Amino acid sequence: MSDLNITPLIDVMLVLLIMFILAIPIATHALQIPLPNGSPSNPIEETNVVHIDASDRLFWNGAEMDRQGLLNQLAGVANMESQPVVRFDPDGRASYATSARTIALIKDAGVENFAFVGNDRYRAFDRVQ
Repeated sequence: MSDLNITPLIDVMLVLLIMFILAIPIATHALQIPLPNGSPSNPIEETNVVHIDASDRLFWNGAEMDRQGLLNQLAGVANMESQPVVRFDPDGRASYATSARTIALIKDAGVENFAFVGNDRYRAFDRVQ
């Protein structure tokens, strides 16, 4: 008999394939997105200002807020039929990281009427006032 029986080889290969498939860890990647957890605490006006001061504190129309409170305000603006304008006015000494995260928060909340204000103050790059 000169033929080689390869059936046991195929059976072993299938068992190994199943074992490798079962050994692969399940993907557990989670994307953490802060979701609004309530209604806005401050009234939404015709024009709203998001301000970041020099110590990276967030303000909504002059009232200090944390990121979750700001998200609630922005979600309230985004859910309105005719969205009021949200103006972004960071201090010149505010960190870039906080400013970038705040702009991303505004975008992720679904705000469409968005404006940068006060950029003309920083036209000269010699020093920040």
